[in-house]
Amino acid sequence: MSKSLDSYDVRILDALQRDGALGNNALAEIVHLSPSQCSRRRAALEAAGIIEGCRAHLNAKILGLKLHSIVRLNLKDHDQASDEALSKWFRDQPEIQSAFSLSGDADYILTVRVEDLEVYSQFVHEKLLRHPLIAQVRSEFVLKTLKDTQAVQVTERA
Repeated sequence: MSKSLDSYDVRILDALQRDGALGNNALAEIVHLSPSQCSRRRAALEAAGIIEGCRAHLNAKILGLKLHSIVRLNLKDHDQASDEALSKWFRDQPEIQSAFSLSGDADYILTVRVEDLEVYSQFVHEKLLRHPLIAQVRSEFVLKTLKDTQAVQVTERA
C-alpha cells in the first residue's frame, strides 16, 4: 500500500531533494508548517520508505575522477545465479557508480567514473574483460553533462 501525499508532503519532498541537509526549522520555513509538524511528517515519509536517506552530491571532477563513461555489457550466460553473482560484483567495484539490468541490445548498462583513460583501460582489461560472466564490453564517453539528477517528480495522491 502506498502512502497518500498531500501538498505539505510534496513540498517537504521537493525541498529535501534540493537540499537533503535541511534541518527541521529551515524546512518548516519553506513548507510553512511548524518544526514539530515537519519533523513528524518527515519521520512518516522515512517510515513509509519514500525517503530512503540523504547524501551529499560530490563533484567527481574536483575529486580527480575526470573520465565518465557509459558501459554496455553482454553476458555469456543468462540465469539467476549469474545475475546475482554479477550484481554483487558490481557493488564491490568502486569505479562503478550505477548498474542497471536492461531490455534491448545490452544486458547491463553501467556508469563508471575514473581518473583518466589509462585507469579506465586498466578497469576494462583487468576487471571487466577478465570477468567470467562478461562476453562483451562497449564503452561510450560522456563529453558534456546536460542533466544529472536522481530527483523524482512528486505530486499529490490520495
